[in-house]
Amino acid sequence: MARKFPQAVLPVSGGPRPLEGQVALITGGARRIGRAIALDLAAAGARIALTYRSSRADAEHTAELVAGAGGEVWLRRLDVTREAAIAATLRQLEKKWGRLDLLVNNAGLYEAGDLATLPRARWDRMLAANLTGPFLVSQAALPLLRHARPGRIIHLASLGGVHAFSQHPHYSVSKAGLIHLTKVMARALAPAIQVNAVAPGLISTVSAPRGWEARLVARTPARRAGAPGDVAEAVRFFATCSAFITGQVLLVDGGLSLV
Repeated sequence: MARKFPQAVLPVSGGPRPLEGQVALITGGARRIGRAIALDLAAAGARIALTYRSSRADAEHTAELVAGAGGEVWLRRLDVTREAAIAATLRQLEKKWGRLDLLVNNAGLYEAGDLATLPRARWDRMLAANLTGPFLVSQAALPLLRHARPGRIIHLASLGGVHAFSQHPHYSVSKAGLIHLTKVMARALAPAIQVNAVAPGLISTVSAPRGWEARLVARTPARRAGAPGDVAEAVRFFATCSAFITGQVLLVDGGLSLV
């Protein structure tokens, strides 16, 4: 999908560009947190490879924003549970830019469910997207990442992977598995590749959360919900930090995990 996007959507950042010349692959980058990560890493100088599964219009808008800010962007549709599609995407990426420095496994699902009545199909679908998907994409990306010195993998986990969310059992278990996968991968892939995870708490895209979100904000020491940009800053930290930092999980939750 070769596309040209309009310019001057966002101002070009005048700040430091520690990722200048690097290539970052962001799965599930169409909107919300994925969009914020794409824009933030592009502002830091990275060329952005962006994937989406079904939100094509949102993904194209994100690509427009990246290109409008002066960044390089490459967009592909990808189901992270399909091994053949993942392999094809990595081959195309290598042909496009010849390298991969950073993989951000952001694609995933979120939903509530009753543990007592949760259908097997929904359980399997959640684990496939949130745990198996990051494993498959990471595995396929290893040959390129090994040349980056260091290659970096960042998983998007969740506070639900640290604290049991009883109303989101399959989601919580999938993110707990992803956190442990982060640690296993960090040991297995060192020293060539560092692997870390960002675990957001309540992240909202509205200025005045209501209902259950408002009640959660009231319990949060920071007294606000997180914004996608808060998560993007944490991702950028792991994308630019010392290679000596690996196997870590950074909670971005306003202190909610302390309550």
